[in-house]
Amino acid sequence: MRAVVQRVSCAHVDAEGRTTGRIGPGLLVLLGVERGDSDADLEYIVGKVAELRVFSDGQGKMNLSVTQAGGAILLISQFTLAGDARKGRRPDFGAAAPPEEARSLYELTATRLRERGIPVETGCFGAMMAVYMAGDGPVTILLDSRKNF
Repeated sequence: MRAVVQRVSCAHVDAEGRTTGRIGPGLLVLLGVERGDSDADLEYIVGKVAELRVFSDGQGKMNLSVTQAGGAILLISQFTLAGDARKGRRPDFGAAAPPEEARSLYELTATRLRERGIPVETGCFGAMMAVYMAGDGPVTILLDSRKNF
């Protein structure tokens, strides 16, 4: 699994003519599920997202997690994170998990984050979406459960 995690002051996503998720301060998480991802990959991503210390404490240092900062998460499925653009100019998406498998792990990711007490809003799996966010910092972190970067 791969995730792009951005600290935001607010974010929302529109799909199928309506807003499906909206948060104030927190994290925008773009999640890509790859072939062969397991519960261990999911737990790695959930743990990292929930515990990343990217929010400022009283001294202005990034020492607080999204939970400690009282933030929320907007979780968006994004199969293009599994894209490989090393050869040529057109990305290869062969590493992306099949839709049924990806949907299951995406929904389970949202559930596991909620189980940690984090408010989670979502996009609409498989739909064309417009994602809007006001970056805070900016702070952007890349996560890969296979630790490729």
